[in-house]
Amino acid sequence: MVLITALWSCLRKRRSILNFSILWKEESQQKSKNIDAFLKTYGSLALKKYTYADIKRMTNGFSTKIGEGGYGVVYKGKLYDDRFVAVKSLKQSKGNGEDFINEVISIGRTNHVNVVTLLGFCFEGNKRALIYEFMSNGSLDKFTYNCAREVSLPWDTLLSIALGIAKGLDYLHRGCNARILHFDIKPHNILLNDEFCPKISDFGLARLCPQQESTISMTVGARGTIGYIAPEVFCRNFGGISHKSDVYSYGMMVLDLVCGRTNDFSNEMQCSSELYFPHWIYKRVEHGHDVAIHGIMNDEEKASARKMILVSLWCIQSYPSSRPSMSTVIEMLQGSVQSIQMPPEPTLSSPPRLVNNSVDNFVNTST
Repeated sequence: MVLITALWSCLRKRRSILNFSILWKEESQQKSKNIDAFLKTYGSLALKKYTYADIKRMTNGFSTKIGEGGYGVVYKGKLYDDRFVAVKSLKQSKGNGEDFINEVISIGRTNHVNVVTLLGFCFEGNKRALIYEFMSNGSLDKFTYNCAREVSLPWDTLLSIALGIAKGLDYLHRGCNARILHFDIKPHNILLNDEFCPKISDFGLARLCPQQESTISMTVGARGTIGYIAPEVFCRNFGGISHKSDVYSYGMMVLDLVCGRTNDFSNEMQCSSELYFPHWIYKRVEHGHDVAIHGIMNDEEKASARKMILVSLWCIQSYPSSRPSMSTVIEMLQGSVQSIQMPPEPTLSSPPRLVNNSVDNFVNTST
């Protein structure tokens, strides 16, 4: 009787596991069908769908890692035609793959020199990956945060990068049938090709918005990266969430691009345990001091730096209505610095921050 009872228990447990396996497989297949149907509805069939075996082959068994973040890991790969690609292997997303769908649908509808090209995707059970064009110079953050870097970009290149990003954002806000709000503009999500042409990437938090609608509603909490999130995203008292939220993130990013490459404010940092980065920048510019000296700067380079800072300070105004559109930002960057008025001082206060001797830590926490 004991043996019979034990045998019956094992068979019952095995049957339960088998049923669970079948249900899990059916659920995964249903999710895959739902996403395929969703992609078909939005007309993204031009994107090639790869199997997980294809992904393993093109990455040579995930042998070369070129990036990592909260979203997953990025590997270098190669297609059949010997083109290099970047393969982003995503962590298992919540729900029905909303972040995965967001990225495929939003970036699959774009075609612009300053927006990274999505070449294909993989959705096979819980295996999800995105295949992008390969960008040889990596992401912009390595040219903004690394105080000890060996390569320092010239000021005309920095200005060109800021202008290219502005053009890419203007395209997302005005050039598509549905306005695309990125919600995570930061140096890590800007990729650079071999000619340092910037391309906006990582659309996992993006939202589609009809062109005729000026604001959108968001039922979830604040989204984006701390330091780049617009005030209205986490506090509705500042106004509605709109494309102006991306403008704020852009402004903070350009401040990083200009001021994250200097040591000249490190001594002043020692004198305070709390320092609001934009406020400090504003005071320096207001009193005519150079903020972004890197070696010896000529007058043209100083003008480029001041222009980028003034544009940034306009972009990070607390209220969305006070910020310029990206088309206006492009005009300001292409015009003369004398034509840009001094913006109002940023009014947001900063939380206390511990300051050490590292400029890199200051930039990372203050922004």
